[in-house]
Amino acid sequence: MKRKILILVMMFFWAGCASVPEGAGVKENAVFYPSPPEQPRIQFLCSISGEQDLGKRQSALRRFLVGDVQYKTLGKPYDIAASKGKIYILDRAYRKIVIVDLGKKEFSFLKDEGAGRLVNPSGIWVSEDGFKYVADMQRLQVVVFDGNNAFSRTYGSGDMFKRPVDVAVSGNRVYVVDIKQNALLILDKTTGDLVKTVGEEGEFFKPSHVTVGPSGNIFVTDAFNFRVRRLAPDGTPIDDIGYHGDQMGGFARPKGVALDREGRLYAVDAAFENVQIFNDQDELLLFFGGAGNKPGNMYLPAGIAVDYQNVDFFSKFADPDFQVEYLIYVANTYGEKKINVYGFGHWVGEEAPGKE
Repeated sequence: MKRKILILVMMFFWAGCASVPEGAGVKENAVFYPSPPEQPRIQFLCSISGEQDLGKRQSALRRFLVGDVQYKTLGKPYDIAASKGKIYILDRAYRKIVIVDLGKKEFSFLKDEGAGRLVNPSGIWVSEDGFKYVADMQRLQVVVFDGNNAFSRTYGSGDMFKRPVDVAVSGNRVYVVDIKQNALLILDKTTGDLVKTVGEEGEFFKPSHVTVGPSGNIFVTDAFNFRVRRLAPDGTPIDDIGYHGDQMGGFARPKGVALDREGRLYAVDAAFENVQIFNDQDELLLFFGGAGNKPGNMYLPAGIAVDYQNVDFFSKFADPDFQVEYLIYVANTYGEKKINVYGFGHWVGEEAPGKE
């Protein structure tokens, strides 16, 4: 199995942050994964740390009347989700959900007031109908906001949760990982009733993140077992991805997970400061990111999201010969570059960048 993984990785190797040599149609200093002369599949596009990174500018008249106004910035982003025209960032420094409006090029907070007030949020999921589900570790609930960002309802009553850290939704099921219970809790979306608890037999050790793939399967970051566990929609375990180790395909500090429409798994590792991509056969395809201060590098990354809806907002950052199919966002807990934006796609030029 390890030999098979190595062969697959060598097809893309190296996936480090290398500048592309200048050539016809290639933007100077563009960062691709894998590096030239291999055919690129991912390009680092930009980072978002504040409103100025969206291109927001103050008018000369406003500066004349009121002086310089401080741009809003991100503090400590931990989790991330997206909908058409918006990015939602769970920021642990503010203990709020920051809404990035790509059209207006501005930041705002989700107004979590009254019964919807967030205390110590940890994970966010945005469903196709625009509802936001937020796991709150201190409220011991999942707090829900509707498509207009108004408080809708909560999940979790009594002693159902001990420390809910992340949430995902699919069909009529709400999936919540509880790091203190070492469990995945499956709830009925309509009634809020607990349908099933997975973990009572010791299946998990500090589960931290959860997502749902296009087939309905659940993927849970089993952090202290150094793996991502795949489960059927009813919670039945299917298999495990990764292992404890510093070799390709291994994990040291696994964090956020996301799936694309082809069923490829994107798994963040905060220790290696990269993202590994696995196919639906659990084979490692590629990794990107890495530690450092160069474009595309990461600093204690945590959350990750795949976004098909907002490609147009970032296409201007892509190389003219690279066709972006969808976006990948990675939240860096620390460092100057808070949200890294990558484009997954394919090379449409005559030759791969860097080839003679």
